[in-house]
Amino acid sequence: MKKILKIVAISLLAFVCIGLFKAQKIQKLHITKTVSINGSKGEVLEMVQYLRNFPKWSPFLAQDPSQKVRIEGVDGTVGAQYHWVGNGGEDVGYQEIVKIDTTGFVGMKCFIIKPFAAQPTFEYTMTEKNDGVTLTQVFKLESSLTDAFFMWAFGAVKDMENTNQQGLDLLKKAVEKL
Repeated sequence: MKKILKIVAISLLAFVCIGLFKAQKIQKLHITKTVSINGSKGEVLEMVQYLRNFPKWSPFLAQDPSQKVRIEGVDGTVGAQYHWVGNGGEDVGYQEIVKIDTTGFVGMKCFIIKPFAAQPTFEYTMTEKNDGVTLTQVFKLESSLTDAFFMWAFGAVKDMENTNQQGLDLLKKAVEKL
């Protein structure tokens, strides 16, 4: 029995050590995703800049269609906010436009209140190409070592990458429907 407990303790210690090592690497998380869209830079910019359009390409609304949303402030301007409450009140937060460059950039900061507190940022850069627009999304999140450990342990980074890609795919579809 002592031998089994010793093996369990060593395994648990190894898991925690490996987890903390891996967590250090994701404390400052940057996820960059890119999508090519058959549309104009103006159409893509409008889809991203105006929060009223977010339900057309929100991966969170696609995952939780019962989500309640509202916009505060002047839509399409710095300071406008998109608020959400989802999953029966378990997901709560808002995102705010913090920068707009009409040549092809929108910056947003999220304030996640539930299920955990976090303040990630999203930067959207649009580059016109001969066959449409390349949209690049940069997601940034800084976390404590403890939060990063749990993100590693539960595979949250992969989930974030998939959700961000889903959002860009939905945005592409929404613009190309215009």
